[in-house]
Amino acid sequence: MVENLEIGLRASNNIIVQHTDSATAFGSGLVDVYATPAMIALMEKTALECVTPILPDGFTTVGIEICIHRIKATTIEKKVSCTAEFVEIDREKLVFEVSSKDEEGEIGFGKHTRFIIEQEKFMAKLS
Repeated sequence: MVENLEIGLRASNNIIVQHTDSATAFGSGLVDVYATPAMIALMEKTALECVTPILPDGFTTVGIEICIHRIKATTIEKKVSCTAEFVEIDREKLVFEVSSKDEEGEIGFGKHTRFIIEQEKFMAKLS
């Protein structure tokens, strides 16, 4: 299953920050700037999309760890770009370097770890 995964795979996503992405909307702050939880969600999504096309049918990844450094705030209506690069593998554990930037430069970076699961088995264990 992991034999098709190659270190160096990359994915990217772009968004325009909306009010629904703000710290006030998320409840993580009291100012109308891009919320850190929204940035982290975009980083996780981008890492997920980095390897999903290569996994066999019925398999996906789930996030198990994230360590992010937030550098600066981004205002509503700014463009944010996110990149994830697959950098390490340990059996089913996958590590990604993630970063986000706005039109003025880097706004956050860090590492994100995901684990490969078989969807049906995973959900059956939760029932």
